[in-house]
Amino acid sequence: MINENGALNTGAQNINLTERIVSAAAAGGLFGYGLKRRDSVGAVLALGGVLLGYRSATGHCRLYEMAGISTIDTRNPDSPYGRAWLSGRVHVTKSVTINRPAAELYRFWRNFENLPVFMGHLESVSVIDETHSHWKAKAPLAYSVEWEAEVTSDVENERIGWKSMEGSDIANSGVVEFRSTGDRGTEVRVTLTWEAPGGHLGAFTAKLFGEEPGGQVAEDLRRFKALMEAGSIMKVEGQPSGRAAQAGVVHP
Repeated sequence: MINENGALNTGAQNINLTERIVSAAAAGGLFGYGLKRRDSVGAVLALGGVLLGYRSATGHCRLYEMAGISTIDTRNPDSPYGRAWLSGRVHVTKSVTINRPAAELYRFWRNFENLPVFMGHLESVSVIDETHSHWKAKAPLAYSVEWEAEVTSDVENERIGWKSMEGSDIANSGVVEFRSTGDRGTEVRVTLTWEAPGGHLGAFTAKLFGEEPGGQVAEDLRRFKALMEAGSIMKVEGQPSGRAAQAGVVHP
């Protein structure tokens, strides 16, 4: 990738996967918005979308090449996860009160393979052993990311904590707490921390295209509440989701 003179070879990939995902997401948005404008500004935006799409598809940035920059396999010493230079931490905390006992909610969540039933961004979670699991999640424009996670804390009926392991596509950690509220059931509080693709730039891009992290977590908790209280999750069009049955949830 770098020649003997220390310069980047023309045409060689010089942007990492996270930047390519961000570029792909931004490309689609700019191109579509540019076409809708139907004016000179729109034409420039659409062209920018095409260039970003090329950047994503090839993994090569001409400006990076001219500046002698490559983000492939680089590490940011200021990053808590040792990730690439464009990375940055994103925090989300959301809660919901569910009219079910804490013990029941804890048991369902503790089997991580149940999580894709109500978490829309997850494709699958495979339990490896008591403390390790493999996660696969959706990313913009048909990309997917994967990681292995380990349980970092486990207090029965009260709290579950986990974090991704070294080498994950996206470094992340999470904690879910189950707090009894007496007659009203249980408050479920979720706190997530991760490095989104492209860091805060990636989080902004996701928000721009309807995938804002806080909104996703809030929707996941709403679905979890519906699943645990009613035994099913209703889709927008009013039809029950079949994924509840796959998780072994019994309808009341």
